[in-house]
Amino acid sequence: MRSIGAIVTREWLRLGPRFLPFADVGTRELPLGRLLRLALFQVSVGMAVVLLNGTLNRVAVVELGIPVWIISVMVSLPLLFAPLRALIGFRSDHHVSALGWRRVPYIWMGTLLQFSGFSIMPFALLVLGGDAHWQGPIGPIGAALAFLLVGAGLHITQTAGLALATDLAPPQVRPRAVALLYVMLLLGMLVSSLIFGQILADFSQKRLIQVLQGAALVTMILNVIALWKQEARNPALTRAGRATPAFRDSWAAYLRGGRVTRLLVALGLGTAAFSMQDILLEPYGGQVLHLTVGATTELTALLAGGTLLAFGLAARHLGRGADPYRLAGLGAVVGVFAFAAVLLSAPLNSTVVFRIGTFLIGFGGGLFSVGTLTAAMGMTQGDESGLALGAWGAVQATAAGLAIVLGGTLRDVIGGLAAQDALGAALTSPAVGYGAVYALEIVLLFMTLAAIGPLAGSSAAGRKTASNSFGLAEFPG
Repeated sequence: MRSIGAIVTREWLRLGPRFLPFADVGTRELPLGRLLRLALFQVSVGMAVVLLNGTLNRVAVVELGIPVWIISVMVSLPLLFAPLRALIGFRSDHHVSALGWRRVPYIWMGTLLQFSGFSIMPFALLVLGGDAHWQGPIGPIGAALAFLLVGAGLHITQTAGLALATDLAPPQVRPRAVALLYVMLLLGMLVSSLIFGQILADFSQKRLIQVLQGAALVTMILNVIALWKQEARNPALTRAGRATPAFRDSWAAYLRGGRVTRLLVALGLGTAAFSMQDILLEPYGGQVLHLTVGATTELTALLAGGTLLAFGLAARHLGRGADPYRLAGLGAVVGVFAFAAVLLSAPLNSTVVFRIGTFLIGFGGGLFSVGTLTAAMGMTQGDESGLALGAWGAVQATAAGLAIVLGGTLRDVIGGLAAQDALGAALTSPAVGYGAVYALEIVLLFMTLAAIGPLAGSSAAGRKTASNSFGLAEFPG
């Protein structure tokens, strides 16, 4: 068995750099195997995202009979910690510890929070669903606590983990190393969604407990393996009494000049534009184009395929010195055509046009994410990768969460008005509510282009990261 494993590993490492667009990120200082092991924390984060935003939504509403609005509130609770990612990253940059670790304590703390949240979550959901003798506020309080713990752990682990990756990787490959971690996040989401779907196909309360507590255990195991002997101890860097800047001063210095602010504004607008349809795409296919459940489920694969293709093309162009701002702008332009195709699919009654639009949404979103993250990393000053990645993650996660809530609300409100004939006889179809959201996304993408346009060609960020070919590392979170 050992010899077979050695053969498989050798062949994978030989074929990887040739066929995987980011697999050439490995260096002598940070071999590919070590980076892939570190990337396991992203797999655990992807698993948590799938559970919070997908699997538990359906189980709680359909099988447990919990009202939709309660679950919506619970799922949105982790967003409370998203704006704090910049502060988390800053604190890990300047952590004080006699042990000499900066990132490990934060990743470990995030892991413990995720473990705790998943451990109590199944029992809290069962009580919330009314299947217990407990009455009163215990169910809502327990469920809120569980979602808050998982959300806080997710944001802390991901922010500190990405910062650790940038610490370990040589400067010329840092953005590519971060991108590899985000591809692992995508793979973790895809694989875990398939596994959870199979396990919970025959639902029972016992199986729900097993899945969530199993997720807690798997999170702990994956993150321990990811952290093992990754960060070298450096007591001089974390000693007490050393000069440590205030967060306000570091944040002001990071934003100085206006370019970072403009990038973050463009990031927020673009992320909102690509995320607003996240919970609407499958219902649109089913309600407007009358696709089957199986056909709408395939949309996730189309989105993921478009994103991975975007990674591959970004690898080639950034490796040749392409400007990351222009790449992000190209992603926004592709998004405009993507949402226009989705809009046109209703009057054309064309599932082919709808699928093309879905694929282009993933493709445009991938290009936009790669470009903005690469640009953000190019603006990192000194030893503040945690602050830079935290700021990027805070804006991205907050914009995505708020956009999803806004998209769902607009669809319900405008769709309800259309159904009541309040918008006129010509606007009564189920597509009206969805169309309003997609039209708003197109407007947001034009605003994104206006925000990011002046930055194109204004910095050497693309050239700094192009000394080596782009690797598995530029996808955002």
